[in-house]
Amino acid sequence: MADSEKNQERSIALRAGFYIFGTHVFAGFVWLLFYVGSHAHK
Repeated sequence: MADSEKNQERSIALRAGFYIFGTHVFAGFVWLLFYVGSHAHK
Protein backbone atom coordinates (compact mmCIF):
# COMPACT_ATOMS: atom_id res chain seq x y z
CA MET A 1 0.00 0.00 0.00
CA ALA A 2 2.72 2.49 0.95
CA ASP A 3 4.56 1.96 -2.34
CA SER A 4 1.52 2.67 -4.49
CA GLU A 5 0.74 5.81 -2.47
CA LYS A 6 4.32 6.99 -2.89
CA ASN A 7 4.15 6.27 -6.63
CA GLN A 8 0.89 8.20 -6.91
CA GLU A 9 2.38 11.17 -5.03
CA ARG A 10 5.39 11.12 -7.33
CA SER A 11 3.29 10.95 -10.50
CA ILE A 12 1.12 13.82 -9.29
CA ALA A 13 4.22 15.91 -8.52
CA LEU A 14 5.72 15.10 -11.93
CA ARG A 15 2.48 15.98 -13.70
CA ALA A 16 2.18 19.26 -11.77
CA GLY A 17 5.79 20.11 -12.60
CA PHE A 18 5.20 19.31 -16.25
CA TYR A 19 2.09 21.51 -16.40
CA ILE A 20 3.86 24.37 -14.63
CA PHE A 21 6.86 24.07 -16.96
CA GLY A 22 4.61 23.85 -20.03
CA THR A 23 2.58 26.86 -18.95
CA HIS A 24 5.75 28.92 -18.51
CA VAL A 25 7.05 27.85 -21.92
CA PHE A 26 3.72 28.82 -23.51
CA ALA A 27 3.65 32.16 -21.68
CA GLY A 28 7.22 32.85 -22.78
CA PHE A 29 6.30 32.07 -26.38
CA VAL A 30 3.32 34.47 -26.24
CA TRP A 31 5.55 37.13 -24.67
CA LEU A 32 8.09 36.59 -27.44
CA LEU A 33 5.38 37.07 -30.08
CA PHE A 34 4.32 40.36 -28.51
CA TYR A 35 7.95 41.47 -28.17
CA VAL A 36 8.79 40.68 -31.79
CA GLY A 37 5.53 42.22 -33.00
CA SER A 38 6.15 45.47 -31.14
CA HIS A 39 9.67 45.75 -32.56
CA ALA A 40 8.72 44.95 -36.15
CA HIS A 41 9.56 47.56 -38.77
CA LYS A 42 6.40 49.04 -40.19
